Amino acid sequence: MTETGYDDLRALFINCTLKKSPERSHTQGLVDVSRHILETNGVQVEGLRALDHDIAIGVWPDMTEHGWERDEWPQIYEKVMAADILVIAGPIWLGDNSSVTKLIIERLYACSHLLNDAGQYAYYGRVGGALITGNEDGVKHCAMNILYSLQHLGYTIPPQADAGWIGEAGPGPSYLDPGSGGPENDFTNRNTTFMTWNLMHLARILKDAGGIPAHGNQRSAWDAGCRFDFENPEYR
Repeated sequence: MTETGYDDLRALFINCTLKKSPERSHTQGLVDVSRHILETNGVQVEGLRALDHDIAIGVWPDMTEHGWERDEWPQIYEKVMAADILVIAGPIWLGDNSSVTKLIIERLYACSHLLNDAGQYAYYGRVGGALITGNEDGVKHCAMNILYSLQHLGYTIPPQADAGWIGEAGPGPSYLDPGSGGPENDFTNRNTTFMTWNLMHLARILKDAGGIPAHGNQRSAWDAGCRFDFENPEYR
């Protein structure tokens, strides 16, 4: 525990496993490591498995307005917006993120045009991280894709904001399988701990500062004609 308080922070983990509850998820095993650190320091944590929800495919905030009968994304989006910290977690398949991870990124993107009260993009002032599990190569590639996507949408990414575990390349035990060595792996445990604390630290800084300063990045002001010192050299 530190003297800094974190009990007014909220975190959301979205587990993009290909397994519905209550089937065991190896990704959830690593999520639980990070979640424990957050909860130990007073952060209010919520987690969900994307596959447990009826999330439509598409790039609009509510796909029931675009031909789908059901779409639970609007309810999940409320949880996303209530969280200071968002961690996207998922498995590796064919060296890449799961289809479910890609679906969640697409639905986050569907809401990226929305603005906050300061006229900035809605995700400003929040921090993002990534957790990856698997038994084949790809942790860094998968994390790179998630973290790039989150920052492009407006999230702030702290140092070392990802962690993961893979066994030997090729078929073999997964994170929670007996004898895998996953839960005891010092490299994974160190990186997961550093990631979690860096998420907390940066979320604390941003919350105390009232988010990212609202100058030079307000979509509403740009649309109204403000150019924030922009001058194209072609027209000088």
